[in-house]
This record gives sequence, structure tokens and C-alpha cells, in this order.
Amino acid sequence: CFPGCLTIQIRTVLCIFIVVLIYSVAQGCVVGCLPWAWTSKPNSSLVILSSRGQRTALPALPCESVHHALICCLVGTLPLAIFLRVSSLPKMILLSGLTTSYILVLELSGYTRAGSGAVSGRSYEPIVAILLFSCALALHARQVDIRLRLDYLWAAQAEEEREDMERVKLDNRRILFNLLPAHVAQHFLMSNPRNMDLYYQSYSQVGVMFASIPNFNDFYIELDGNNMGVECLRLLNEIIADFDELMEKDFYKDLEKIKTIGSTYMAAVGLAPASGAKAKKSISSHLSTLADFAIEMFDVLDEINYQSYNDFVLRVGINVGPVVAGVIGARRPQYDIWGNTVNVASRMDSTGVQGRIQVTEEVHRLLRRCSYHFVCRGKVSVKGKGEMLTYFLEGRTDGNGSHLRSLGLERKMGPYGRAGLQGRRPPVCPTGLPGRAGLPSHSAGQYLPSTTAGKEA
Repeated sequence: CFPGCLTIQIRTVLCIFIVVLIYSVAQGCVVGCLPWAWTSKPNSSLVILSSRGQRTALPALPCESVHHALICCLVGTLPLAIFLRVSSLPKMILLSGLTTSYILVLELSGYTRAGSGAVSGRSYEPIVAILLFSCALALHARQVDIRLRLDYLWAAQAEEEREDMERVKLDNRRILFNLLPAHVAQHFLMSNPRNMDLYYQSYSQVGVMFASIPNFNDFYIELDGNNMGVECLRLLNEIIADFDELMEKDFYKDLEKIKTIGSTYMAAVGLAPASGAKAKKSISSHLSTLADFAIEMFDVLDEINYQSYNDFVLRVGINVGPVVAGVIGARRPQYDIWGNTVNVASRMDSTGVQGRIQVTEEVHRLLRRCSYHFVCRGKVSVKGKGEMLTYFLEGRTDGNGSHLRSLGLERKMGPYGRAGLQGRRPPVCPTGLPGRAGLPSHSAGQYLPSTTAGKEA
């Protein structure tokens, strides 16, 4: 049984019972006029006076209740119009039965047999009247049924459109939260008209990371010459998607992806509003999360290289400092960050070494007590900044000084293998400059894969 069928059945049975009950009571007086109820010929007569004063005597009807037969039938069938929620089919079947019953009662009663003269000429008028009344009730029932069905279809269509609208609303909300950070998206979802103004926010300490794949352009040019440029873009999409999936981990929930520019991945930490548990986190904790994310990006790229038989190499630059974040654009809003910190982070990437994470001196100062292994690269010429002292973030050790190696290093051999990495001697820091963040000289960190061993500045 479909949902609601039991209610419909109960309603139909109740309608039939009530209509039959009313009809039976209304026609009860007429049943007494049937031929077998006649005991004798009527002794009374009906006198009719004409306009000229002439008297015409007609025999009276054997049963006076016959005059009320039509009214009784109308009263008995009229309740069919009250039950609006009953289908028209059972109404018409019941109406046909009641009309047939009335005609039989009328024909078998004394109305027709006793009528003569003027009365006999009008003996079929009640039958015609009840047929017309039955047709009117049937038409009314059909119209009500059609209207109810249309109302149901309109309600179902409205509900479907409402669900579609809610689905589109959820899709738009999901797209908005993909384009903008959660706290920024909530700002624009509020009903306050002032929220449609320019949105911007200043931050005093934000960690910024640029991660690029320098040899991806050569890979694209080679495949594009063989009409396989689409496959190259598909592979790039898989790489970026894997980086996004990595950021979805709970450990990296404080990170925020800013954008991708070609094969360069830009992310930042410290942009979320300081509230609740996040207010207790220091910039060192945020930078530690960003550094761990950068280290794990190498594992993700190594896994892709292992499965696709490629040799993509990651190059990462990290900086920390004040930035300004905001949303630009009306039809296609884009969340971005600006400031000297962003420019220096980009320079850390562009002037870095493939397979290494280059950080500024400020990042090294904040992370040197967090069990990270740094190697001083020396001074690097940075456009617009002159000579800057930079460091390579080689990896991280646990609290006991044990080596934490990358999964990619365990899989790979050759120029990416452990032998090549362990054979490298890190450059010595200049005199008077901090060394390896206070780590013991024998400690070895989580080294990152590199294809440029021997090309360090």
C-alpha cells in the first residue's frame, strides 16, 4: 500500500456509509408507498378548481409521502458533495446506485399508478429532475477531483522546485566556501547590506608558502609537441588535487589555500580569526604546521612520480610577516593576500633550489626550537631586498633526536635516494651567524629529495 492509501480507504468507506445512511432515512417514508402496502382503494379524492369555477375530482394518491420522494432523494444524494477528499469514481458509482434505487422506488410506488389527468402528464418530471441533479453532482465531483489532482501536482512541483532551489543554494554555498575562507564566506552570507562593501583585514604575523614544480614546463612542452597537452594538464590537476586533499587533514585545518598559478601552489597560515582554541596558538605553532605541510608535499609528489613514472621536483619558499588579506572582484570574487611578506616568500621559491625548502631568517628564528633541522645557505640576492640570509629546512626530528625520513626517500633510489642525500655535506654558516638551530652536530633530520645536489649556492 502506498503512503496515505489507508487514510483514503477509510475516508471512502466513511463517505459511503454516511451517504447510504442519510439516503435510507430520507427514503424510508417512501418505501411505505410500495404496491404491497396498499390495503384498499382510496376513498378520498382530490378536487381541482379551474379558472372558470369548474370542479374536477381526482382520486387521491394511496400514499401522501409520495409527494416528498423527490425531496427525499435530493436530501439523500446531496451529502456526496460534502466529501471533497473522496475520489470522483466511488462518488459516481454510489450516485448511480442511489439514482437507480430512487427510480425503482418511484416506479413501484403509487405516484405513477394513482396519477391521472393532469397528474399523469407530469409523472416523469421527478425522474428527469433527479437525473439532472445526479449529472450536476457527478460534474461537481469530477471538477473537485480534477482541482485536487492539480493542487497535488502543483504542490509536488513546488516542493520539487523548492528542493532544487535548496540544492542550488547548497551548491552555491559550497562553491563560495571553496573560493573563500570559511570566515570570509560567512561574512558575505550575512544579510547585512554593508557586507557587500570591500572586505579587507590586516594581520601582523602570517606564514606564507610558495611551492612550485620548476621542471613541469619542460614536461608540458615535450608532451604538447606530441599532441598530449591535455594529458599533461590532467596530471597537473591530479597533483594540485592531491595537495588540496592533503590540506583537508585535521592537522592542517589552520592552513588556507590562496591560489594556484600554473604549477605554483600558494598557501598561508594564520589568517583564521583568533577565537577559542585558535587564539592560544602562537605564530611558531602556525609556522610548524606550514612546515610540516611543505614536508609532506614532497611525499605526495613522490607518490605521483612513482605511479606516473615521472621525475617532478618540488621547490618551496616560506616567509613570515604582516600581510593584508581581502576579496577583490564582484562577479568572480577572489581571496588574496598582499604585502612585502608575500613578495619575499615568492622570492624564496624562485631563488631556491629544486628539492629543497628555503626559508627566511625570521622563519628560522621562530622554528629553531621546534626540532627542525636547518642548514644555512648563506646570503642570496633577492630582487628588491638586496642580500638576504636564508636557510634550507631539511626536515624534522622527533623529541629523542631520531631520524624521521620521508616516505618518498624510502621508495626512491638514484639521485633521490638516501645514499645521495646522506653523502651531501651542508654548507657552513658564516662567522657570527646561527648554526643548526641548536641541534647536535650528529643529528640528521628528515632530508628532502633533490635533483640539484652539488648545485647549492
